[in-house]
Amino acid sequence: MRNIVRHQMDDIGQLLDIDEMLNHQIVDTFASTATSDHSWTEKIWSAIVRKDGTLAIDFGLGRYHNRGVMDGWAAVARGSEQWTVRASRELRDDPTITSVGPITYEVIEPLHKVRYTLAKNDAQPISYDITFTSEMVPFFEDRHKQRERDGFRIGSDVIRYHQIGVPSGWVEIEGERIEVKPEEWTEYRDHSWGTRLDVGAHNPDIRPTSDFGDAKFGEGEFVLVWSPFMLTKPNGDKYAYHFYYMSKQGRIFYSSGYCNHPDGTQEKVARVRPELRYDDRTRRLLGGEVHFDMMQGGTRTVQVEVGGPSAVHLGPGLYLGFDGKKHGSWKGELEVEGEKFADTLDIPTLRRIRQLRDCPITVTEGDAKGHGIMETIIHGTHPELGLTAANSLI
Repeated sequence: MRNIVRHQMDDIGQLLDIDEMLNHQIVDTFASTATSDHSWTEKIWSAIVRKDGTLAIDFGLGRYHNRGVMDGWAAVARGSEQWTVRASRELRDDPTITSVGPITYEVIEPLHKVRYTLAKNDAQPISYDITFTSEMVPFFEDRHKQRERDGFRIGSDVIRYHQIGVPSGWVEIEGERIEVKPEEWTEYRDHSWGTRLDVGAHNPDIRPTSDFGDAKFGEGEFVLVWSPFMLTKPNGDKYAYHFYYMSKQGRIFYSSGYCNHPDGTQEKVARVRPELRYDDRTRRLLGGEVHFDMMQGGTRTVQVEVGGPSAVHLGPGLYLGFDGKKHGSWKGELEVEGEKFADTLDIPTLRRIRQLRDCPITVTEGDAKGHGIMETIIHGTHPELGLTAANSLI
């Protein structure tokens, strides 16, 4: 960064290079966000999976402007093995830097081509260099706005766009380099920003936040299903679904769903009805159906099959926390760490890394077939699914 202008103004942030551009949207410099809430987050995420389900890669990067922190994680899953690298650093003067330790995010062509790299590192014997190329334009989900249980503070006010594409490049595991071929793999990415749930450790003198990330999260019945997937018809036409569904004690409190088309049009889903099966011991997705009651009438049903054994668990990436660590926590100038799990289906391991995983799926609707991922949490007792309280885990 060439020029940093520091001044003594109390009510205006410092000038940065990007303040020369004509992109301001609040009455302040780019050194400031619209809110000083410590939960303000801008986050990048991507799941890269081989269609046969034998190998999976995840990438995440988060900027916590009001915490002075940028953190990221990168993971590779092969069968039931998982390697994870995490990095955290203090924010520098230049907010355009999108790297932390060995983890880097690069925009090659906005909204079409981006690059994710994990350089060789001392934390774990994994690295990769993946370039995403879009197959569809990006689409927004419905705004996720959620008020705290006392009715006052807004705990979540996030917008998010997601995009489907193909990856190319390579991944290396313990010295073995594997080519990532576009025809064998699929990729899903998203970019979100706003006041986010589950950022930082719970402050003991503040009432615990509600539902997601709560100190008592997972008490009782909780269901979360999040999934993007794309289908191709025999004539080559493509379309995609994306939905996000959450319920607690049987009450749906957030639902967003659309059928998306390459020309950018969207068909809104009025109601999402997942009918999925899970393994009671591990709470791993086994397959099932998802019914979409469309806003303009009619119901569409997609068959879901699990693509294979590999699935990156998001817990070691600090989603819902991991070993007492949380997203956005201050770690100083730079920290790089990681671990390997030899068996992510081992119950003591699962209780540590949680059940939330990017599960590769294959999907069918009529004569259209395709691939995607599905993230699920199903906590508590669900007799209709054969899920018992004894085997419940977050």
